[in-house]
Amino acid sequence: MKENIIQQKSFQFAVRIINLYKYLINDKKEFVLSKQILRSGTSIGANIEESIGGQSEKDFLSKLSIAYKEARETIYWLKLLKETDYISKNEFESIFNEADEICKILAKIIITLKGKK
Repeated sequence: MKENIIQQKSFQFAVRIINLYKYLINDKKEFVLSKQILRSGTSIGANIEESIGGQSEKDFLSKLSIAYKEARETIYWLKLLKETDYISKNEFESIFNEADEICKILAKIIITLKGKK
């Protein structure tokens, strides 16, 4: 089976998001924003997995588009966590760079697929 970079990156990102969630609730006692970032950050990989099992090219594109939107939402929550001092600038930059890379990869896949139509 061919190596799927976006599948792997989104899974590893979800693991980081879960660890961030645990840190936020255990150490920072933050229970609202942490739940939001947990949902959006883990949803990226879930939608990518769904796209791989898509029933059609349209279904595949739809699920990838949802994954892209979830990645954008996750970036929003990361920025908010940084600006409200729940995470440090260094913590933010590390995980933000991953989220941004995932967004860029998804955007390129989506643009390529739309160009083939």
